Amino acid sequence: MAQQAQIITLYIELEDIVPPIWRRIVVDGDVTLRTLHHVIQAAFGWTDSHLHEFNVEGRIYAMLDNENVLDMIEDREIPGDDRKCKLQKLVYPGQRFDYQYDFGDNWRHNIKVEKIDLVAEKMGVAQIMDGARAAPPEDVGGTSGYEDFLIEINDPSSEQGKNYLQWVDGSYDPELFDRRAANNALLRMAWNGWGKK
Repeated sequence: MAQQAQIITLYIELEDIVPPIWRRIVVDGDVTLRTLHHVIQAAFGWTDSHLHEFNVEGRIYAMLDNENVLDMIEDREIPGDDRKCKLQKLVYPGQRFDYQYDFGDNWRHNIKVEKIDLVAEKMGVAQIMDGARAAPPEDVGGTSGYEDFLIEINDPSSEQGKNYLQWVDGSYDPELFDRRAANNALLRMAWNGWGKK
């Protein structure tokens, strides 16, 4: 008898932002943490322009193929390689772990494992099921920079707000989450080999 596949449902929420910015995704259990990173990038509309790491049960998993990560380790324990760690070997229902993206802006994503289902066949990597609100623009300056950004773009007399809007290509709706566009981004990433060169 063939072994059953695992499908894992994850709830992911950006830390320290109210009202919350969140996504619910389902992924094949045998994805690596690196592939999960790409799924999260698509789900939130990030551009994969910065370093990232996962913290699962106090163990760090990072991009060991990136020389900038190796330079940052210094006295820290050597992290696990996120390309080699399978999600299903690290998680269980109800567990919480963290994903950090962009160590400058410090976007921390709290992840909860909502459930793990056993199924006859894998689903084909991932799907974004639901979510709320747009992720902040890249390089906006973290949580406090994002708060300032929202204040300025909502003030019609603000020159800084006009500059911000020009910087984000003319418009930004913090309430917009387009699940179809996020899933299309996920499909493009899959077709492009998940960022492999």
